Amino acid sequence: MKDGFMKVAAATPAIRVADCAYNAEQTIALMREAAAEGVKVLCFPELGLTGYTCADLFLQPTLLEGAKKALDQVVEASKKWDMLVAVGMPIRPVRRNKLYNCAVVFAHGKVLGVVPKRNIPTYTEFYEGRWFAAAGDSCGTVELCGSEVALSPRQIFRCDTLPDLCVGVEICEDLWVPTPPSNELALAGATVILNLSASDEVVCKDSYRRSLVTGQSGRLVCGYVYADAGEGESSTDLVYAGHNLIAENGSLLAERRFETGLTVSEIDVYKLAFERQRMTTFPADSEEGVDEVSFSLNVEETALTRYIAPNPFVPANHNDRAERCREIFTLASLGLRKRLEHTHAKTAVIGLSGGLDSTLALLIVNNAMRMLNRPATDILCVTMPCFGTTNRTKDNATKLSECLGTSFKTVDIGQAVNLHFRDIGLDPNDRSVTYENCQARERTQVLMDIANKEGGLVIGTGDLSEMALGWSTYNGDHMSMYAVNCSIPKTLVRHLTSWVSDEHRQSQPELSAVLDDILATPVSPELLPPEENGEIAQKTEDVVGPYELHDFFLYYGIRYAYPPKKVYRLARYAFGERYEAAVIVKWLRNFYWRFFSQQFKRSCIPDGPKVGSVTLSPRGDWRMPSDAVVRLWMEQVEELEKEL
Repeated sequence: MKDGFMKVAAATPAIRVADCAYNAEQTIALMREAAAEGVKVLCFPELGLTGYTCADLFLQPTLLEGAKKALDQVVEASKKWDMLVAVGMPIRPVRRNKLYNCAVVFAHGKVLGVVPKRNIPTYTEFYEGRWFAAAGDSCGTVELCGSEVALSPRQIFRCDTLPDLCVGVEICEDLWVPTPPSNELALAGATVILNLSASDEVVCKDSYRRSLVTGQSGRLVCGYVYADAGEGESSTDLVYAGHNLIAENGSLLAERRFETGLTVSEIDVYKLAFERQRMTTFPADSEEGVDEVSFSLNVEETALTRYIAPNPFVPANHNDRAERCREIFTLASLGLRKRLEHTHAKTAVIGLSGGLDSTLALLIVNNAMRMLNRPATDILCVTMPCFGTTNRTKDNATKLSECLGTSFKTVDIGQAVNLHFRDIGLDPNDRSVTYENCQARERTQVLMDIANKEGGLVIGTGDLSEMALGWSTYNGDHMSMYAVNCSIPKTLVRHLTSWVSDEHRQSQPELSAVLDDILATPVSPELLPPEENGEIAQKTEDVVGPYELHDFFLYYGIRYAYPPKKVYRLARYAFGERYEAAVIVKWLRNFYWRFFSQQFKRSCIPDGPKVGSVTLSPRGDWRMPSDAVVRLWMEQVEELEKEL
């Protein structure tokens, strides 16, 4: 439960139709197993204590009494475990003369409330209207396990030790109707929805069910736990597959089908609360007509089992990754196409270094020109060798331009930079940041003036990761007229370039060959002289840290506003043994220091297309004062350092 992670489970026991005592035993057995795994919220199937397929036996008082005795056993057993549980059973309140299909919610040996099903299906294979009444807004109260509790679909259950955990309940068909009860429950504050279900299985129904669950979790910005009936239900006319699903804000966390047992994952209720807070269109909690019931759970460390991607910007599946790359490449190209059209630019001017970022930017420019039915010669690639330029990158820049058929120009800036050193009184042997920045600013001046001369636009090459870290020279490579890579993180830049290489491997093998060599070249600004053997001396990741760590910090620390301690915990879990704890903390400190201190650069960046969920444009997703103090974040990092 710490850090907002709540371990939840959907349970499908093997049951016997109408054998309530046996079903209670199986329910208790799964409760015991769930408790051993640290589950705090557990959902069982619809009518699980009797079996969903009892049919006219639901009208028998003997079955109803058997279900109540089974509930007594299950609730009594729950005293041993720290867990909120929902089980399904038929209930007939003595004062209403109606039978309801219900979810009973309990914890620590106490029934908290009973939620009756609102939508009773009586079509095709379903015939529930023969036995059950549809619940209204309130059905009064009912006495269960020695307590009188509300019998109402309009109640939510909030954990007083973790207030962001607020549970709502709906039952099977309730999800399939145009306005599910979970809509109202989420608007009243429920962050986790439990669905007790008995959905029979037919061909292709699983995909529709999956889309309903994930879609509803996304629409409501909630966690959704769907527990389905399975083995033991009558097979007279139907088959039940126990299709259990756990989703969070549109993403499927866990799934199981054709098996009994537990489907377990962790829902991040802090993340859900943050998303609701961030989304101005998500209404404030409305408690009107919805009762809130309190319960308590012990706040403990939650062992994570859900997948946390070490590269959250990059899909792990090859096909998904290729599709993501194709879409991002197209979006960035469309943005540039519009800007070139609107400005009537005669040419697109790009500083081509032979490095990864400028390579991707050129590929996007080339695609935009194709969209405009303009020749590649309308692209002017300018390579500007200086003190740190290696033959490898210079040659790759030349080859890339030749493969694409662009215009090409070499401007050696060494003499101009040395003259500038003399003008400002800098010793050329002083390899300080000024030595580096003078080169970066000279390159930008050259590009701007060439664009001015040729009636073109300077295309920026810097990526999202560099922007987050402030890894650019102010008014140097920091500036352009349109920045096509501005919302593409470094980890994705590499995959996009690799994807383009793969796309052209058969048709343009020469292009793929040069792209592959660029991908194999260390990331460097090449502002310091190379080593004696001609190899690159200045490697960016040696200075600022591994980009895969920084992209991870950016995604969770900025996009989702996780505190540094939580970001660290997730990084340790996601990367496993790849990085030692001290290494992660070292670069986490560097990330926060740089992110705060370099905001002034982000406050005046050029336009560029947003292509993903994270962008740092001051006109878009990220508004931050340049003089914000990093102290609160650093205090958490310092606490982590003390724990090492």
